[in-house]
Amino acid sequence: MTKVAVFGTGSWGTTFAMILTEAGNEVTMWGRRAEVTEAIDRDHVNPDYLPGIRLPATLRATTDPERALAGADFVVLTVPAQSLRANLAAWRAHIPSGAVLVSLMKGIELGTTKRMSEVIHEVAEWPQERVAVVSGPNLAREIAERQPAATVVACTDERVAARLQAICHLPPWFRPYTNPDVVGVELGGAVKNVIALAVGVSAGMGMGDNVSAMLITRGLAEISRLGAALGADAHTFAGLAGMGDLVATCTSPLSRNRTFGENLGRGMTLAEAVAATRQTAEGVKSCESVLELARKHDVEMPITEVVVGVVHDGMSPAEAGTLLMSRSPKPERYGL
Repeated sequence: MTKVAVFGTGSWGTTFAMILTEAGNEVTMWGRRAEVTEAIDRDHVNPDYLPGIRLPATLRATTDPERALAGADFVVLTVPAQSLRANLAAWRAHIPSGAVLVSLMKGIELGTTKRMSEVIHEVAEWPQERVAVVSGPNLAREIAERQPAATVVACTDERVAARLQAICHLPPWFRPYTNPDVVGVELGGAVKNVIALAVGVSAGMGMGDNVSAMLITRGLAEISRLGAALGADAHTFAGLAGMGDLVATCTSPLSRNRTFGENLGRGMTLAEAVAATRQTAEGVKSCESVLELARKHDVEMPITEVVVGVVHDGMSPAEAGTLLMSRSPKPERYGL
């Protein structure tokens, strides 16, 4: 039986642990809060992040990272992106030397502009061929309710990707596909959060579907331009980890980033929107690092620029809209 450690007890980490457990693996979760790990381990529920969902009786949870990691074949990391570096440094000594490290995180690190797989490779000193990424249109609540979903498992070593695919394939509930394009899969997952903030702001302002469709489509163009500059496969952005994840995150009321943006569009301050959001909206912090990454590579990302302006620099949503719509005319496929 494959042993898996899942680090993080939020909604997606818990849901992915459910999938892994029901697919026949031995799964132990790690969480920092004893009341959450005890509820998972003893009562088979996570009332804070997945209320009303019954968890598998064999799913274990602990606050002890060494216990969670003992004998693990796969280590799934699903903590907030900006906390990964410090957390992983603390856990590194206990990770079994042959394990595959798997990122479920969708963010770009502030300061370094590194993708999560790059942070894992650097901090854990782990070979890139044993660092994998899972990303796609995976709204946790829907999957926890056993609605069908698909995802992408990315690794530079396709044999490792196939192993990870096998342990999280759960017909007819959860269907993973493999892709060797780690760069494209991670960029799609990180930047779509920024675009979802923009779509949410427009919805909060009372804008309609034309604006949403424009932002989603031009947001995909921004993701594709950045991906091209970083060597990603353009086909990735037409797939589940690109367009699929972008559509789900920009349109669903379950999306934390869209909801955060809606609150800003309705007139909330940043502090008020943060207080109203129970879990991390990764785009709020990652928008700055995404923009910095784009500027390093001379990639124009106007939606990302105005999101940073609204979220961090005091720009009003109305000013952001005017800036976007007043830009000089361009061919639709410019920069690609």
